[in-house]
Amino acid sequence: MCGLTRGDRVRNETIREKVGVTPVECKMRKARLRWFGHVKRRGMDAPVRRCERLALDGFRWGRGRPRKYWGEVIRWDMEQLQFTEDMTLDRKVWRTRIRAED
Repeated sequence: MCGLTRGDRVRNETIREKVGVTPVECKMRKARLRWFGHVKRRGMDAPVRRCERLALDGFRWGRGRPRKYWGEVIRWDMEQLQFTEDMTLDRKVWRTRIRAED
């Protein structure tokens, strides 16, 4: 594709910049935010919205570092891109804002 082999020992980031491929982190963020917009536009009685409010009683956490939850990652993505939850209500605006990050 760009004339390099593994034997050339060139870093992946360098190859991605040369070829012009969007970083994987940006693609993952786009997919997460697209799903977040879908969820927020659903009604409160939809199963996916009921799972948001689900509380597990009597559940004991294991040892080690606390897990990173989907909501925390979404909150971090939205802070980084300066988005608000109100933007999700207008689908066309939301999609253009997410696509602008590519």
